[in-house]
Amino acid sequence: QVQLVESGGGLVQAGGSLRLSCVASGRTFSSYTMGWFRQAPGKEREFVATISRSGGTTSNADSVKGRFTISRDNAKNTVYLQMNSLKPEDTAVYYCAASDRIYASTSTRYTQYTTYGHWGQGTQVTVSS
Repeated sequence: QVQLVESGGGLVQAGGSLRLSCVASGRTFSSYTMGWFRQAPGKEREFVATISRSGGTTSNADSVKGRFTISRDNAKNTVYLQMNSLKPEDTAVYYCAASDRIYASTSTRYTQYTTYGHWGQGTQVTVSS
């Protein structure tokens, strides 16, 4: 089992930046593909970004490409989401997730929330216009 704790959310003006962190404890962090998802009020949970176990492969949703960057530090058991040029439509609760399923690192299955069996409690990001 792995436990995930997110931090770094908050209120920011449009055009600003935030960095989310997710610290994992429990099983070996490097054995998990990690992802970030978000859920806005009244909307379904949506994929934001994913990173392979080694950190060598990443994928972002089209809506955040060029603005958000996912990274990880396996020595610190931490995955990050650097969010730049934030927009009001980025407002949501952001969730960190871990998957121990083994697919090709480029598999689109890692963009699906059902692939992830472990979730953090979420952190609120609010972007004002």
